[in-house]
Amino acid sequence: THSDDEIKRILREGAYDEIGRLPLEVGMNHHNWRFAQDICLKLADHEDEAVRANAVLGLAYIARTKGELSKHLVKPVIFRELRRSENFKWRIEDAICDINLFLGWNLAFRHEI
Repeated sequence: THSDDEIKRILREGAYDEIGRLPLEVGMNHHNWRFAQDICLKLADHEDEAVRANAVLGLAYIARTKGELSKHLVKPVIFRELRRSENFKWRIEDAICDINLFLGWNLAFRHEI
């Protein structure tokens, strides 16, 4: 796991592979779910589709490991990425299923596209 300072450094100047793994690592391992959620939401705006898909998957990891997410913040980001993703729609759909399972939500991806 990365320290908060290391996470901030990766966001500023990290290599592509570090940035791509970051939402998964913070989603799975960071002790503060809100901090991890903020990192994932920030990376959901990244120019690279794979990084954005990992950001959504990172949100699912937070749901799995911490049992928390701010629905009003993450739901629009998840559905935006579901609509715009071309190569990773399957990953977004898997993340939605996991979030529904671990948080008891009922996000449906069929009608949102």
